[in-house]
Amino acid sequence: MFTTFRITASAFYSALFLSLLIACQPAGPGAKQPQDNEPPARLASALPADTQAFDTDYLMGRFDPASHPDFTLVENRYASRAGLYLRKDTYDAFLKMYEAAKKDGITLTILSATRNFDYQKGIWEAKWTGATAIENGKNASEAYPNPTQRALKILEYSSMPGSSRHHWGTDMDLNALNNEHFETGQGLKTYQWLVANAPGFGFCQPYSPKGEARPYGYNEEKWHWSYLPIALPLTQLAREKLKDEMIQGFKGAETAREVGVVEKYVLGINAICL
Repeated sequence: MFTTFRITASAFYSALFLSLLIACQPAGPGAKQPQDNEPPARLASALPADTQAFDTDYLMGRFDPASHPDFTLVENRYASRAGLYLRKDTYDAFLKMYEAAKKDGITLTILSATRNFDYQKGIWEAKWTGATAIENGKNASEAYPNPTQRALKILEYSSMPGSSRHHWGTDMDLNALNNEHFETGQGLKTYQWLVANAPGFGFCQPYSPKGEARPYGYNEEKWHWSYLPIALPLTQLAREKLKDEMIQGFKGAETAREVGVVEKYVLGINAICL
C-alpha cells in the first residue's frame, strides 16, 4: 500500500514565507554562485493551483508522463530533441524564464526533462553493465568489480531508478551536460544569468558544489534546475516516506542500503533547495 502525501496551499505559503524571510535582494547579472548555506536571491511566489496529492509511486517515477494529466509535451523549439515531458506548472514557469532570458541574450534549451523509472533504469543499467562508458571511457563493470564501488562511481552523476528528481517532472537539464561549458564564454553568461534570475521563477540548482555544507550526493551539476513549488513537497515526501529498501527492481539495487541512497543522494542537495 502506497502512502499519499498532501500539501495544502496554506502549508506551502507558510514554507514560502519562511524562505522569503531569509531571502536576500536580487543579484546582478554577474553574481557568483551562492554557497550551499546561502539563501537564493529571490523565490517565485507561484503556488500550485490547488491542493497537490502525491504518492510514493509518483515520487519513484512509476508512471508514464505521456499519459499523466499533470504533464505536457515540451515544444521542439525549446528542447534539443522531441519527446520530452514536464509537469504543466513547471513548463509554464520555464516558458516565462525562457522569455526573460531571451531578452537578455540568453537562450535556454532543455536537454533532458522527465525520466520515469523505466527510463532511468535503462540509463543506470547501461552504465552498470558497461554498455555505456562512464568517465574517461571506462567500462564500470570491469573498472569497478566491487558492486558498492561501482554504484558510488555511477552515482557521481546518475541516479538509481526510483530515486531521481527527474522522475518528478520538476527538474530539467539545460544547455550542456558538463560544468566546463558554463565556466567560459556564453556558457558562463548563461550560468550567471540563471544564478541571478532563476530563483525569481521558482527554480533552484539542487546539485551545488560539494563541500562542508553539502558533503554527500551527486557531484556539482550547473545544468540541473528544479522547480521548487512542486519539488519542495516532493522532497518532504521523500524525507518522510522513501526508504533505501524501496529502491529495487534493477541491476545493482542491492547496494542502495549500503550507500544510503535516500539520505545521501535524494536528500543530499543544496540547502537552499530544501
